[in-house]
Amino acid sequence: MKIIFYQTKDETLSINLLFSVIRQNLPGSLDYSILYFSYTGASLFKRIKDVVSCAFKTGNHISHITGDFNYAAYFMPKSSTVLTIHDLYRIYTQNSSSLKAFIFKWCWLQIPVSRSTVVTAVSQTTKNEILKYIQCPPEKIRVIYNCISAGFTPVPKIFNKQKPVLLQVGTRPNKNMARLVKAIAGINCRLEIIGEPSAEIITLLENHNIDYNWKSNLSGKQVIQKYIECDIVALVSTFEGFGLPIVEANAVERVVVTSCISAMPEIAGAAACLVDPYDIESIRHGIMRVIQDDGYRKNLIAEGRKNKERFEAQKIADEYYALYQEVYAGKINY
Repeated sequence: MKIIFYQTKDETLSINLLFSVIRQNLPGSLDYSILYFSYTGASLFKRIKDVVSCAFKTGNHISHITGDFNYAAYFMPKSSTVLTIHDLYRIYTQNSSSLKAFIFKWCWLQIPVSRSTVVTAVSQTTKNEILKYIQCPPEKIRVIYNCISAGFTPVPKIFNKQKPVLLQVGTRPNKNMARLVKAIAGINCRLEIIGEPSAEIITLLENHNIDYNWKSNLSGKQVIQKYIECDIVALVSTFEGFGLPIVEANAVERVVVTSCISAMPEIAGAAACLVDPYDIESIRHGIMRVIQDDGYRKNLIAEGRKNKERFEAQKIADEYYALYQEVYAGKINY
């Protein structure tokens, strides 16, 4: 059995890092290779070139599109193509009634799903979203969670109640930074941001006298160090297909404040303080509670030790390997 993984060349992207970890935990006897998409940017010509190049990769192998290049499935053999969908952010950010959204839904979602023998979604929430937008047998979509990278390990830290460090991972609009900034205004804390905030967010931080710092283009080790140095990981997003910072914080043993909507409650379980991301006071109350209530905070960290077991790399790799065996044996036919 041979697997060809399709991805971009940028090894720093979270999707690529995740599947690098998964491949490391697959059986050593499994034969696999990686085919890199050539384009960078949104060039239609280069996208077409990539799609056409996929059509010539014939042979007795399984093609696994690991994320974001769904259209690569157009000309691949349906019986041996696996497609992973991480989230529907592209659809989430569009006006659902627009022509662009309609075309995107068909070109990026409906056709690629129909051209795949099986689809993996990284959460039940993402699976439900897929089924909301397209017609597809529910059993065709398998939920296989993302895994935790090996570098995220327990690093105990005395919680700084006087001036805790909050870690914000990501700066896209769904990360809900404006409400987070307003929620922590007046709290003696420091906000560390991974990613480059917009000019509007910078202005908001300055206007609310927030002690903050941001860094972008960090290496994997530098990202892990940010988790180690923080006291609280805040992920109060309005939308997540999974919510990797939750389980990364669980693995490092940092307390998490996250949203009660989208995929975040599913991924967090009992291992996070859940807040309403649209309610500034709810976010503030959650942050203050984990700062002030020692017992509550310690319980969340203890729950995190148990929660992370659901996302261990070997467990996730075993689930993919079992799926590959099904596909290779021709047992899947939707």
